[in-house]
Amino acid sequence: MTDAPRLDRQVCFALYAASRAATAVYRPLLDGLGLTYPQYLVMLVLWENEPRGVRELGEELGLDSGTLSPLLKRLEAMGLVERGRSAEDERRVAVHLTADGTALSSKASGIPQRLADAAGLSPRELDQLRETLGKLTAALHDSH
Repeated sequence: MTDAPRLDRQVCFALYAASRAATAVYRPLLDGLGLTYPQYLVMLVLWENEPRGVRELGEELGLDSGTLSPLLKRLEAMGLVERGRSAEDERRVAVHLTADGTALSSKASGIPQRLADAAGLSPRELDQLRETLGKLTAALHDSH
C-alpha cells in the first residue's frame, strides 16, 4: 500500500507530539509553582492584564465555561485569584489576581526561556514558529 497515509508525514501528529513534548518540559517547572499547564495559561493572561472577565478569559484561551470555571475555582482555592461581580456591570464576573497571584509572576518569569532553551531554536526561529502556528490555528478555525 504505497498510497496509505504515513504517520511521519502527518502535520497533526507533528503538532500533537510537539505539544506533548513541550508540556513535558513545562511540567516540572510548573510543579514548582503548584500549577497545572491550563492554570498557568490562565495566570499568563491575568499577568498581562487584569481584571479580566470570565468570558474574555475563555475567548482568549479558547476554553468554554465548563472547562474554565473549575480552573478558576481551583486557582481561587489556592489563593491566587478572586472572582467577583464587576462594579460596572453586575452581569459580568471579573477575575482579579491576589497579592500571591501577582507575586507568582516573578517566580514564573524564567519559564518561557527554559522552554526556548530546551527547544534549541533561535529567538527568530521561535517567533517564526509561533507566527506559523497562529496562521494555522486561524485558518483551521475559519475552515469550519
